[in-house]
Amino acid sequence: MSTSSTKPYTDTRGSSRNSNASPDNSMPATSSVPGSIFYEQPLNERTRTFLRLEFLFRQAAHHLDCATEWDSRATLSCILEIVDIFGNTNLKSEVIKELERHAGNLKRLDQNPAVDHTQLSRLMTHINKHIEGIHGINGQVASELKNSEFLTSIRQRSAIPGGTCDFDLPAFHYWLQQPPDQRTHDLARWLDSFNSIGQAIQLILSMTRDSTPMKPAVAEGGVYQRTLDPNLPCQLVRIELPSDLPYFAELSGGRHRFTARFLHFSTADNRARPTDQDVEFRLACCVI
Repeated sequence: MSTSSTKPYTDTRGSSRNSNASPDNSMPATSSVPGSIFYEQPLNERTRTFLRLEFLFRQAAHHLDCATEWDSRATLSCILEIVDIFGNTNLKSEVIKELERHAGNLKRLDQNPAVDHTQLSRLMTHINKHIEGIHGINGQVASELKNSEFLTSIRQRSAIPGGTCDFDLPAFHYWLQQPPDQRTHDLARWLDSFNSIGQAIQLILSMTRDSTPMKPAVAEGGVYQRTLDPNLPCQLVRIELPSDLPYFAELSGGRHRFTARFLHFSTADNRARPTDQDVEFRLACCVI
């Protein structure tokens, strides 16, 4: 149970380019494995939403400190998508429930002599700190962004193909011509609206991924199926493949079972072809 310091828009699965993200909280970090590609399939709606938010935070982090207006556009586009996700569900309640569930599971480990109790205590402290931080959010998350006339105008035009070009949004065009430091400051300030809940989501995903080690598996004839125990609900299926294999993994599933199919990658007009070869891979069914 290792920990590192980060903000929600710092990419804990690789390097972050955000120099403005000063560490203020600690949480487990998940790092990439060189020469491997990971495929993940969430098996419930809550985990699916968390993974989408993680993706948007990582994309925003990539573009945040870059000087061009196109990077500022990309970062702002991520922020607006994050705002949309927070507007469609009560994520404060969902995150608190998930943190409390993890805390309950970890508390039961306290009687296990094989557990590193120092690390367990540290992780419980992180969880409780995040619960307190979310309880401290007044009203809806990032409500000031939802009520911003400037951001609302961009959100509305973003639904139209090419709708955010210069003549459609002169105020946006003006902002994009401001010095890069000013734009970065604005973007980082808007992202900070998600700081507390974003860190909590990254902690949840990190604990989920780290809960189960990757184990060898074989897809006979390119297909792997597995029945899951409904009494031990799996949150996330993870597959690791060597990056030099000519296949990618296509995952589908639900609470009771999941299927992994391995297909030959192709950018040509013909569709990807399932392989009939046995494929060796590494698998984790994350139950926590």
